[in-house]
Amino acid sequence: MEPEQLVSCIDFRYISDVLTKEEAIEMLKKNAATKKEREDYLVKNGYPAYTTSTAWLGYSDDQLRQRCKTALKEGWTRFKMKVGSDLKDDIRRAALLREEIGYDNILMMDANQKWDVQETIDWMKQLAKFKPLWIEEPTSPDDVLGHATISKAMQPLGIGVATGEQCQNRVMFKQFLQAGALQYCQIDSCRVGSVNENVAILLMANKFGVPVCPHAGGVLLCELVHHMSMFDYIAVSATTENRVIEYVEHLREHFKCPVKMQNCHYLPPQYPGYSTQLTEESLRDYEYPKGKVWQDLIQQGKFKPV
Repeated sequence: MEPEQLVSCIDFRYISDVLTKEEAIEMLKKNAATKKEREDYLVKNGYPAYTTSTAWLGYSDDQLRQRCKTALKEGWTRFKMKVGSDLKDDIRRAALLREEIGYDNILMMDANQKWDVQETIDWMKQLAKFKPLWIEEPTSPDDVLGHATISKAMQPLGIGVATGEQCQNRVMFKQFLQAGALQYCQIDSCRVGSVNENVAILLMANKFGVPVCPHAGGVLLCELVHHMSMFDYIAVSATTENRVIEYVEHLREHFKCPVKMQNCHYLPPQYPGYSTQLTEESLRDYEYPKGKVWQDLIQQGKFKPV
């Protein structure tokens, strides 16, 4: 689509004080001449990713170590750990993680909305020695000014704030960007609910110089966001610097067209639309309550249908 045609798909109500149609068109025209070069680059090299599959809170120390070792052998250089339940345990687990991946690799932390504002600041001062790139969702996802306070406190520590997976529209993202309340913009295709709305957010983030690093840590989310980042690279920001897409390997076997990875990078999809169709086998086997999976559980006495 030509810039004018693409911009005509965006609703600029409530965001024109930050981004106008004219600015959006100019932004898209700026890099139009070199789009093909970046598309060719993605086809060959893919888009950088990070793994969340090494350090969930429920993993034992042995699981954490083994998963880190496996990920390093696979070529991963960016890792995310969950934090927030117990400070002493977070410190111990972060030390284990850094022992395995070293300090040449990138570490991110995710609190999943666990803390109050001051609690975040106090907690992260204790974890700062492990050099996390960002703290993700530290507090209520609706608290724009709280995130701004946290961002200001994290700046001297060299830690960014990442959030957005619970933000449901362009207006929320506008306010986060205006307030300097995030340093990494985490769009979520399910939460925002449309390509059009996400494109508006990508353009606003680009105007504020904030990298977009989509949330993709759940079932089918990887398939929902990789093309958003690729569009950002090809048509909007023209860079992958400081940008990365989350990746988890779980349940890929149930999808007709799962994302393809190469050297820990997302390869571009070769088919149109969201690649979120489930296979006929999975739909059949998991149909409630007649599917094979449910029937096996019932026969084993592990489940009683409602």
